[in-house]
Amino acid sequence: MHDKGISLRRMTGAELDRHIPALAELRIRVFRDFPYLYDGDAAYEAKYLATYSRARGSVVVLALHGERVVGASTALPLAEETAEIQAPFLARGYAPSEVFYLGESVLLPEYRGRGIGVRFFEEREAHARAWAEDPGSGFGPLRWLAFCAVERAADDPRRPAAFEPLNRFWAHRGYARQPELRTQMRWRELGEAAESPKPMVFWLKGV
Repeated sequence: MHDKGISLRRMTGAELDRHIPALAELRIRVFRDFPYLYDGDAAYEAKYLATYSRARGSVVVLALHGERVVGASTALPLAEETAEIQAPFLARGYAPSEVFYLGESVLLPEYRGRGIGVRFFEEREAHARAWAEDPGSGFGPLRWLAFCAVERAADDPRRPAAFEPLNRFWAHRGYARQPELRTQMRWRELGEAAESPKPMVFWLKGV
């Protein structure tokens, strides 16, 4: 994709390593806003992002303006994810080998509204299908694409007046919210002295 100097590139394995500092900075900046309110830590982010350079089948789609990282989107097989991500699927009878998990998408505000979010989904979904079709991957058959999102109360006083949830965007991409698939993730949000659990709900798309 090229849009006035913006390009999208899929990164896998060690080729991602040189971008980790920029990705860590980007994630901290974007996730600081509502609804995540993340009080980020660069060292933790670097360790987290290194997962994507090691995990089998993982991909990070970078949005670059020239050589500047302005957005990123992650994905990997569910079987490569953490126990708190896998557990709700296992409890409901989903096989991790049949689910590809779409991690997070982050994009600087000034680059939104250009179709980059749509392309993030398209690139990750194409990568998931290619991985499932590779006989050497040991993955598949691919049946589900999934991601999760934090749940905040509609009357949360920290919710900006102009905030617009992405539910309609996700639904338009073919994903459906699954209230029975829930987990918790821990992070320190703004104003907290320590990490606390945050409720997360999954969205699924059949393949």
